[in-house]
Amino acid sequence: MNPQDLAALRLLAGSEGALCTLTGVEGSFSRAVGAHLAVGWDGRMRGSLADGCLERDLALQAQRLRGQAPRILRYGRGSDIIDFRLPCGSGLDILIDPAPDRRAIRAALSALRDRRPASLDLPDPADMQRLCLPPLRLEVFGVAPECQAVARLASAMGISCALNPSGRPPARRPDPWTAVLLLSHDHERDEGILDWALDSEACHIAAIGGAHARQRRAARLAARHDPASLSRLHSPAGLIPAARDPATLALSVLAGAVAAHQALAAAATTPRGATLTGG
Repeated sequence: MNPQDLAALRLLAGSEGALCTLTGVEGSFSRAVGAHLAVGWDGRMRGSLADGCLERDLALQAQRLRGQAPRILRYGRGSDIIDFRLPCGSGLDILIDPAPDRRAIRAALSALRDRRPASLDLPDPADMQRLCLPPLRLEVFGVAPECQAVARLASAMGISCALNPSGRPPARRPDPWTAVLLLSHDHERDEGILDWALDSEACHIAAIGGAHARQRRAARLAARHDPASLSRLHSPAGLIPAARDPATLALSVLAGAVAAHQALAAAATTPRGATLTGG
């Protein structure tokens, strides 16, 4: 679950208000189905569904629906709200729930704090279930400037990041929503960390290293891990080939970790009653 959606749920866990949820997209849109916007009755808003105009209209609609039953509003293509248009030309279905189940929201947030997936039943007429996955966490190994650059970028994005300069993996193994990034140049010592990561459920494992170092490392790891396990190791790390400065490499490896985590949340909602998976 991304930081904006978490912020929306946290607001309603502690204050009364309406929960707006994107339940359908016709065409393309910048937010995924399941995205939240919280409209507090005290005037606060948390979350994001567009660039501001849509949020302001949803706040007005939520106030009008206060004390009434949940309702799905159509915006953009096919909408009867003639004074509001979306520049993208798409159609959006947004559920406005003026009285969301705050106990269920608190339970979901508690599960996420414990790094467990949770779900929220969206009320009729949505007839959907919102899968809430724990947010991305980073385990970063190394003392190079790239490590600090990753930490700064992660902080700006609201992503939890643990720096491990000692080169020793923590006692706990990474959960399925954690990415392990090896940015050390001591590749032989890194193999113990890779053993730890490959024996875990980490959603993303990446390590830097030149071609020669990668070949030697792969040969040694092959003696201890099967091909399916080794295929989880992304090396060279990152989405930008041959990044040569700390900032670019940090951006590159962080983008790879975010992409892996987002792939887990590709199906954010399912019909109510369907079996939900943790991935």
